[in-house]
Amino acid sequence: MERKIKIIAGNVRAEACLLNTPTADAVWNVLPLESKCNLWGDEIYFAIPVSHDLEKDACEVVEKGDLAYWPQGPAFCIFFGPTPVSKGNEIRPASAVNVFGKVFDDPTVFKKVSSNASVRVEKAE
Repeated sequence: MERKIKIIAGNVRAEACLLNTPTADAVWNVLPLESKCNLWGDEIYFAIPVSHDLEKDACEVVEKGDLAYWPQGPAFCIFFGPTPVSKGNEIRPASAVNVFGKVFDDPTVFKKVSSNASVRVEKAE
């Protein structure tokens, strides 16, 4: 079963799909979510009411468009380019994350989102 979500951050709307992982299940089960965005380089992150450990395939480098869970937040992260700790063109989170989904379209639309913008994540029809 493919699980699709809608992300509305400021004036930006995007759709994404969730992977088949325990972290994706935990996020799916708390939707819909509303929060305020934080920016860190080309990453948006915001606190979510999920408590989950790192999975065995947690990543220290992610890909553009990845959705990830950062246990230290705990936070929902949207990656769309390099962060302050990236080396070269890689996309590196502050520390290891569980990748749980992927944005369908061009994730660089999130460059238009400002810090403290409202964000809503909900199940798509």
